[in-house]
Amino acid sequence: MNSQLALQGVAVSYGDYTAAQEVTLSLEQGQIGCLLGPSGCGKTTLLRAIAGFEQVSAGTIKLRGQAISRPGAQLPPEQRKVGMVFQDFALFPHLNVQRNVGFGLHAMDRKSRAQRVQEMLSLVNLEAYAKSYPHELSGGQQQRVALARALAPNPEILLLDEPFSNLDSELREQLATEVRQLLKRNGVTAILVTHDQNEAFAVADQITLMRDGRVVQIDTPYNLYHNPASEFVAEFIGQGSIITVSVDDTGELDNGLGILDMGHRHWQAGESLRLLVRPDDVEYDDFSSLSLPIVSKSFRGAHYLYELGLPDGQSVPCMTPSHVDRSVGQTLSVKFNLQHVVVFPALKEAQS
Repeated sequence: MNSQLALQGVAVSYGDYTAAQEVTLSLEQGQIGCLLGPSGCGKTTLLRAIAGFEQVSAGTIKLRGQAISRPGAQLPPEQRKVGMVFQDFALFPHLNVQRNVGFGLHAMDRKSRAQRVQEMLSLVNLEAYAKSYPHELSGGQQQRVALARALAPNPEILLLDEPFSNLDSELREQLATEVRQLLKRNGVTAILVTHDQNEAFAVADQITLMRDGRVVQIDTPYNLYHNPASEFVAEFIGQGSIITVSVDDTGELDNGLGILDMGHRHWQAGESLRLLVRPDDVEYDDFSSLSLPIVSKSFRGAHYLYELGLPDGQSVPCMTPSHVDRSVGQTLSVKFNLQHVVVFPALKEAQS
């Protein structure tokens, strides 16, 4: 069975500069993917290649089994059955909501077009705004109009290019959740581009994390967080600190961090490890004999995020309920929960 979208060994180059290389990924019907990574990693370039705005210099892009891009031959964007929602929504200011949504439906007769527009407005809960103009709408409403317009021609895949970046953070999170629910409810295959991991987690079933034009890990949000394939992934995804520790032959770590039990693995006394410590791995415990000095603190409403100093000068994060209010310079009694920590080789990977 063919995937809805499949990229095989894709590269995109501009002269001597290669923006993306050796990218292989696939999405099944109804699956939501995400291209995630820092600025300049190649994610937007890949999205534009899927849309047909950029040519590939190597590899193949297929949509429902049909090759739509390969070196020297590509299907024009208007023939790809691809919907796109842009960062700035790209609504036509002189057209009302109804006409914006119906803009790409010229091949339909008037009655069918009107019916489809009504369906789309109902889908995004904007029936009451059919005659309104973009400037009369909130940012969130404009985003839903752009979504309805992109979905109206019934595309094979929907491409979302940083669609929430112009919205305030609270609205961004709310709309990300709404968009996921809408796409899943309607079985829409989609791919989102973002540099914001919270958006990626809220929307995507599968995340492709990129760095310097290459894929570093393709996985579920859960696995990216709990089983990062490299230190780069660990540092990019979620909060946490990577610390260097030594272990004895029983698995006991220095700095009083506890015993590292990883099944049948045998430790060598004095072996050095790199340990990824997340805030939930360091638990506040009033009865613990281990007290660590508070280096910094950040109030997050329902909780505090503390940075605690280790005896050797390294630091680790710790999250506590907000009623556990200590000052910088005071100590916090904690215990380390080492059941889910991720261990990397002592020497940091050259490529991460």
